[in-house]
Amino acid sequence: MGLWDWTLAAYGRPGAPEACLALQDEHGQMTSFLLWAVWAETADKALLDRAAGVARRWDGLALSPIRAVRRALKPAFNGVCDDAREGLREDVKAAELRAERVLMEALEAITPRQGGAPALTALKAASAAWGTPAPDHALAQLAAALS
Repeated sequence: MGLWDWTLAAYGRPGAPEACLALQDEHGQMTSFLLWAVWAETADKALLDRAAGVARRWDGLALSPIRAVRRALKPAFNGVCDDAREGLREDVKAAELRAERVLMEALEAITPRQGGAPALTALKAASAAWGTPAPDHALAQLAAALS
């Protein structure tokens, strides 16, 4: 199964969205990168470093700015109709999802093959490659949701 389809299925599993958001918002991780690592079954440092570089650049260029706009559009804005604001927010949300997909396609393209690492091993290695590693319990929650 391709990475994008796998990611959609994985994110739909009970507990996965909550675990992903906690890793992103509380621990500074990029969930797309973590999910890719699980899909790729990799703990290979060179591949993780290469993928993290791509993900960091794309995050700075597209994902973080789009996410910031989407979040900024959430509360009411005096002088702008709520329906219009919410419609624009939905458009921005679609752009954010498209940007996630573009990143996933780029990460899939640099993945030579699936490596065989268990989910938690891949998550720990990816989290460390991203920067300050997330706590083991937070990674274990995501691994459990994906199993």
